[in-house]
Order: sequence, then structure tokens, then C-alpha cells
Amino acid sequence: MKEINGGITAPKGYKAAGIFCGIKKSGKKDLSLIYSLVPAEAAAVFTSNKVKAAPIIVSMDHIKSGKAQAIIANAGCANACTGREGLDDAKIMTKAAASALNIQEKHVLVASTGTIGPRLPMKNILDGIKIVTKKMSVSGAGDAADAILTTDKVRKEIAVQIKLGGKTVNIAGIAKGSGMIAPNMATMFAFITTDARVSQYKIKAYLKQAVDLSFNMTVVDKEQSTNDCVFLMANGLAGNPIPTGDDEKAFQRALDHVCIYLAKSIARDGEGATKLIEVKVSGAKKFGDARLIARSVAGSDLVKSAVFGEDPNFGRIMAAAGYSGANFDPEAVNVFIGGIQVINNGKAAQFNSRAARKHLKGKEVLIDIVLGRGTHMATAWGCDLTYDYVKINAEYHT
Repeated sequence: MKEINGGITAPKGYKAAGIFCGIKKSGKKDLSLIYSLVPAEAAAVFTSNKVKAAPIIVSMDHIKSGKAQAIIANAGCANACTGREGLDDAKIMTKAAASALNIQEKHVLVASTGTIGPRLPMKNILDGIKIVTKKMSVSGAGDAADAILTTDKVRKEIAVQIKLGGKTVNIAGIAKGSGMIAPNMATMFAFITTDARVSQYKIKAYLKQAVDLSFNMTVVDKEQSTNDCVFLMANGLAGNPIPTGDDEKAFQRALDHVCIYLAKSIARDGEGATKLIEVKVSGAKKFGDARLIARSVAGSDLVKSAVFGEDPNFGRIMAAAGYSGANFDPEAVNVFIGGIQVINNGKAAQFNSRAARKHLKGKEVLIDIVLGRGTHMATAWGCDLTYDYVKINAEYHT
């Protein structure tokens, strides 16, 4: 597997575009389109929040066909808590995109992000759909990635290449998200394209595993949104045989890699964040226990604050592990910050505080938790909690 250039349109048969259509007051791009030249096998994962935005409800219905050919997404307005009118607006978006692209409406997935409550400016969006469908091209990947951003500071995209059955296969993804990020999906989009030919019966399982290892292990602020979704389209234009055996494992590894890269990019770009936190838990009796501890520590406000303050406060790490709900023996736990042992068999270790603080000054902070009672492991990602996070969210509407 190797990383390649090209963004979301690196796989064969995809075009994309992103434009400003008048939703964002800033004038930044706010309408994104991804299009496959042929209908693709498709799968999706959606927010677990009971309150679901209108576009989520529409896309949940459309994905039942198992096919998709286009994704239309806007930023600047979430179209959430908008009642029947909002649902109609989301349907109008898919109908307009389908008409402009001359494809089936049920093959269009829709997503929205931004402020919850206001209605979409439908005239702007409908005019924008006419423009964005004409502007789409293989070179439009970057614009499409930019047009889904909200409080994000940077574009999030990746493309990789592998061989399946002697054929070159590409997998690419873009994402948005920096606040309201919690396990079990968050305020985030991830749109993934591939030219691989895959089994329609297995594509959902491939996506679920990748999401469980990536986006569902990412924490910025423990808040779940109403609009979260991950879409995967596989159009088969690479011409490879349907993966089995080692090829199937290779495809899954590549998809996992794309999703983990995007998930880490989201955590790294957390609102106000200055550091990426990676929490690795090993030695658990059960995989579920490792996941619980990793997510609890990565999401702990006190741990995140300590990392921001460059304070090797191992007590906060132990406390977060303890209330995670996981089954483990506290007296067997060893904890390392940047490779420096701070907990030895459940007790404070003698360690070089200056060296630990030096590690915490970096842009990436590694916390290793070794439970010592099993063979299962899990990794979660988060970011530090800064003054700017409060400022950004205090001023979100203003």
C-alpha cells in the first residue's frame, strides 16, 4: 500500500467540485459534490444520536438500495431540528442533484453541517447545484474537501493505492470535523471512494470495521452531533476480481488506514487544539475493555487539560481508566507517557519529570497503558483542551 496524490477523485471514474453558493457568511466554499460515472456499491454509517438531522433521515432511506452515484453536501447550515420542512428541503436537494446529473434520486446521498435550527437557503442551494454539477472534474477534489469544512482549520484528505488480483486499486477519502467529536460518530463527515470491485454483501461489514477502529475511537469533546455520517462508494472500475482471502484482508487494511488517517486528522484539528493525544491500551482480557479505557482516557477533560498544561499528571489517567467501566486489575497497571513510565503496577513510579514534560511539549502526545492481564489492545485519539475551545464554542452563533 502506498499513499498517492489526487484526493477523493484519485480512484477511477470519480469527479468532484466545491463552490460557494451563499450559505456561509464568510464567503468560503459551502457546497460539495462527489460523483461516480457509474452506480457504485455503497454503504453508510450514521450518528447514534436519537435526534437526527433531515439529511441523515433521507440518506438512511436512500442507502437501503445498496447503491449510490453521488454525494451532495453543504456546510454552514445543519438542516437539523427543522421539522417536516427541513425533511422536504433535504429531499429537494437529492432530487435537484439527481436531475442535474441525470441519475436516480435514490442513488444520491445528502449531508449537511453547520448551525442547528435554521432552514436551508434553498434558492442558493438549488442555484448552486446547477453550478457545481457543471464544474465537477477530476481536478475538483480539493475544492470538494474544502466545501464541507466548518470550524476546521485544515482540509482533511488522503488517497492510497494497492494491488488486488493483479489490478491497481485506489481508495480515497475526505472528512470534516473538529468539534462535537465523540465515539459512536461525531460532528463529522467522511466520504470515501474506491474503484475497487467489492462484494455488495460485504461492503457494509468492511465499512463498519473501519469506522469502529477509527472514527468511533476519536474524541474531541464527548459531544455527539445530529448530522454525523460516513459514506463509502465502490464503483468497480478498477476491474479487479471480487477480493477473497489475502486480497480481502489487503482491501480491509487499506480502508482501515484511510479511515484512521482521517480520524487522526479530525482529532489533531480539534477546536482550539494544539496537540494530538494517542492512547494505546494493551494487555486487556477483552477487546471491549481495551476500547473502553482508551476512549475514556482520550476523552477525559482532566487528562486533556493536563496535556495542554504539559503536566505529566498520571493520577488523571488512572482515574479515567477506573471510571471507564472496563474490567481490569488496577494493581497490575503500568502507564507510560512518551515511553517514560509513570505508573508501576498501579503505584506512582519514580520518573524524570523534566523528560516527561519535554514529551508533552510536542505536537503529538503518546500515552501507553499496559494492563498486564491479557492480549487484547485498542487505540483512541483525542486532543488537548484549551482556552480557545471555550472561546470558539462560546462565540459559535455570534
